[in-house]
Amino acid sequence: MARGSLVRRLDWVLLLAALALSAIGCVLVYSATRNRTELNQGDPYFFLVRHVLNTGIGLALAMLTIWLGHRTLRGAVPVLYAVSVVMVLAVLTPLGSTVNGAHAWIELPAGFSVQPSEFAKITIILGMAMLLSARVDAGDRLHPDHRTVVQALVLAAVPIAVVLLMPDLGSVMVMAVIVLAVLLASGASNRWIAGLIGAAVVGAVLIWQLGVLDQYQIDRFAAFANPALDPAGVGYNTNQARIAIGSGGLLGKGLFHGSQTTGQFVPEQQTDFVFTVAGEELGFLGAGLIVVLLGVVLWRACRIARATTELYGTVVAAGIIAWFAFQAFENIGMTLGIMPVAGLPLPFVSYGGTSMFAVWIAVGLLQSIRVQRPVSA
Repeated sequence: MARGSLVRRLDWVLLLAALALSAIGCVLVYSATRNRTELNQGDPYFFLVRHVLNTGIGLALAMLTIWLGHRTLRGAVPVLYAVSVVMVLAVLTPLGSTVNGAHAWIELPAGFSVQPSEFAKITIILGMAMLLSARVDAGDRLHPDHRTVVQALVLAAVPIAVVLLMPDLGSVMVMAVIVLAVLLASGASNRWIAGLIGAAVVGAVLIWQLGVLDQYQIDRFAAFANPALDPAGVGYNTNQARIAIGSGGLLGKGLFHGSQTTGQFVPEQQTDFVFTVAGEELGFLGAGLIVVLLGVVLWRACRIARATTELYGTVVAAGIIAWFAFQAFENIGMTLGIMPVAGLPLPFVSYGGTSMFAVWIAVGLLQSIRVQRPVSA
């Protein structure tokens, strides 16, 4: 495909909405970290520069993904999946490190770190889509058979089980939603969906009873169930987040003038709780703009999923939609107190290299699905 034709066929609404979210994220991350000398090493621009760099790398990865194409990556799925599983397993070795209670990172030289579970989300989507769509796209079947569904579930279960051992419950929740969405989009029997939901409920009870979760994770659920349980302890993050957002009113206190943000009352405000900066300093309208832009990203992704004529592309797009939608809902929801704190970044907005790279690779996959099939504007 000619370069000019490729550029014209990109979904520019999707691309511009994602870019706008990343740009807003740069401003919010700077506001949240410019005064935190214990984090920024005395440089108010420390996190801003890194966030801009992460966004730039993410864009480059998106362009590389578009250039390679989702069909080319389909052939490389076994290798990508194997690398992803090895990386996730490496977290459980001495290479792994703990951040905010989750042993989910691999430390690299020069102070950088990688969270392999973010890339595992992509390989789960690609791997399951490859298996579930193979015979359907070849014209052999109308829907995936039971054997194929089992193979896809085993493929997803391996990284999910390892991530659960870290334990990174937030990523496990996202992966579980991805699996359900991928099965629904593939046309698999509804009995599988019902069975998986039932198994998830039983599994959650067993995880709780067997003590798989760390104490801090149990405390988070307890604080969610009873916000007044320990407002100065386990409920502190959520309470401070709600105060910050609520104090912003309609128009906010003004950029860089949020008392909760400037006073450093909200922990992890550049990552998990970045939405509180928008709520306090930009108000309901500014925070609402983020929600609208996320909605635009999901809307365009849905159009891409509906328009493609191959099941593989539809399933990949559906997995990405479920990922973005649930993660955004969980992140914003935990700052409002309507969801438990789960340590998930806000897509495109929160500080974090691995998460930024992963979401932009996902955008590249969506764009590739669009440009390689005739779709409406």
